[in-house]
Amino acid sequence: MMTTLSVGDTRAWIDRFADAAEDQFDSLTDLDRLVGDGDFGMNLRTGLRSAVQRLRSDPPTSPGEVFARTSDAFLGIGGTSGPLLGLWFGRIGAVSGVEVTATDLASALGTATAAVQRLGNAQVGHKTMVDAMVPATSALTEAAVSGATLSAALSSAATAARLGAESTRAMLARRGRATYVGEHARGVEDPGASAIAMFFAASSYKSVPA
Repeated sequence: MMTTLSVGDTRAWIDRFADAAEDQFDSLTDLDRLVGDGDFGMNLRTGLRSAVQRLRSDPPTSPGEVFARTSDAFLGIGGTSGPLLGLWFGRIGAVSGVEVTATDLASALGTATAAVQRLGNAQVGHKTMVDAMVPATSALTEAAVSGATLSAALSSAATAARLGAESTRAMLARRGRATYVGEHARGVEDPGASAIAMFFAASSYKSVPA
């Protein structure tokens, strides 16, 4: 059972997230066509392909470096999602040390999620990626405070993120392009929240060699 996050664990996490983005490309694109301009799947896949390439060509030495390079990949992507994900991963990348604890990660996620909320002026209930980020961050923080292992804390975060993403189906959008479609967005899961749920779901399993 994972008690700390190593560079290998973190690289494997991003690799699995990238694989999920490939697998879910069509469904994310379809969701965004219903509530946005249809480019979210492409932007997510492009950003993660770039991140994986950066990590392979110049192997990082710490978890923070993995997240920082993932941030750099997204900052070069267009649309709204690129800068927001770039900001989020960049703030997570501020985590220090070669072995990251649940408490360390919770603190970094708290800072990262707050930064996204400030930039996008988004709150829970606005039908955005924040609807998955906030509950996941809260769940991980609560688990860390209770003394849970990192594996257990990430599992709690993944469950909370998935429930948060599912909750967006009943919402009317208050931010982003989805606001233009009004009631037509009701019943559609927000693709950004869906992607954040995918990220946390990808946090488990084996690491890759450092």
